[in-house]
Amino acid sequence: MLLALILFAVGIVGNLALMCIVWHNYYLKSAWNSILASLAFWDFLVLFFCLPVVIFNELTSKRLLGDLSCRIVPYMEVTSLGVATFSLCALSIDRFHTATTPGSLQTPRVEPCQSILAKLSVIWIGSMVLAAPELLLWQLTQEVVSTSIITQDGSPPLTPISYQATQPGSSPVASLGAQTGGLLVDMCVRQPSIDLPETVYSLVLTYHEARMWWYFGCYFCLPLLFTLACNLVTRHVIAQETLQKASSLKVAGGRTSSSSSSTSSSSSSPKKKQQARREQRLSSTVMALAVIYAVCNLPENAWNIALAYISIPVSTSTEALLALIGQFLLFVRSSSTPVLLLCLCRSLGQAFMDCCCCCCEECLPDGASSSSSSASTTATAASASPSALSSPVSLSPPSLSPSSCKEEKLEIVSGTTPAIFYDKAKDTSSVVAIGTPC
Repeated sequence: MLLALILFAVGIVGNLALMCIVWHNYYLKSAWNSILASLAFWDFLVLFFCLPVVIFNELTSKRLLGDLSCRIVPYMEVTSLGVATFSLCALSIDRFHTATTPGSLQTPRVEPCQSILAKLSVIWIGSMVLAAPELLLWQLTQEVVSTSIITQDGSPPLTPISYQATQPGSSPVASLGAQTGGLLVDMCVRQPSIDLPETVYSLVLTYHEARMWWYFGCYFCLPLLFTLACNLVTRHVIAQETLQKASSLKVAGGRTSSSSSSTSSSSSSPKKKQQARREQRLSSTVMALAVIYAVCNLPENAWNIALAYISIPVSTSTEALLALIGQFLLFVRSSSTPVLLLCLCRSLGQAFMDCCCCCCEECLPDGASSSSSSASTTATAASASPSALSSPVSLSPPSLSPSSCKEEKLEIVSGTTPAIFYDKAKDTSSVVAIGTPC
């Protein structure tokens, strides 16, 4: 219960913060951040709906919402795995496209909204369609557990004396439990219902037989291998481009004078360092997401394959414990992913800290909050970029008044590529635009 409360609190706050940051900040609505917000949305749904149902079932041996939760909870969990799988693939492709696009730093590129929506639609629709058989695969059963023998810890043993699939509230199992003095337990069994049409039943039965390898191949091997392959290819392409640029600079340096070559090398070195830092941050973010995904999904796939091909006698209580551990590993991934993104992505973490600082300033007196906000605004504008200090926009106190803020906009654009949104005011043509990568 304590572990569930910690995961619920951290996951709900982290995923809500990530979604709100991307939704309420226009300069953060890039393809990269939109995919991360989509992943946070499904993690939020899993924690908000599935975690309470699982805990309620463990504490009371009753299934909340009955047969509906037996079908919805596995469907949402598998859909969340699909969203994470396709999100990792989309982030890897986006990083490869950004790293291999010529002149990505010099030429600002803004991805249209239709392209972002198309990517999110493919991720969501593909994940929901692939997880649709889970709605027909699970059904609720009731099991009578003997309470005559008490275990050492005082809890009834999970050794069923009767097993009968029935609808919730039916009398045979309930009467049997009353006669034998047993405990009636609700359980979700992965077994297709015989009431389905013959064609649908055959398809669901085929999915049930191949579910283990489909689960392992599509939701474990595919995202990890694809992410690793894209990362290796991206590094190879970047290394080749670096060698070509170095050779071209040597040829150009031989033809020009020493002063001009030193000036060009000094002007290009900051851009190279900025590009190297940005690529390192993007690579670390994708690889960290892949590592968390692998660590949280490897145990469940490992014991599923081991129990299927190794003749090990496993009791019902052991199977229930392994299923519970697999679900909690999924909840751990859903809770730790937003925390990792807020720590690795500089723009998202800075926006989260600014939001927390604004909430703290609202609790202060009016004079203190106004002075602190003006000081923070001056410091941010002064340390934004060297080009901003040399722009025609003055950073004097009168320029920080509300009237001047209406005329001039400071937009920070974040994403996989530095993009600049030109939103000029009516009375002035000076625009300060900063591109901050993830």
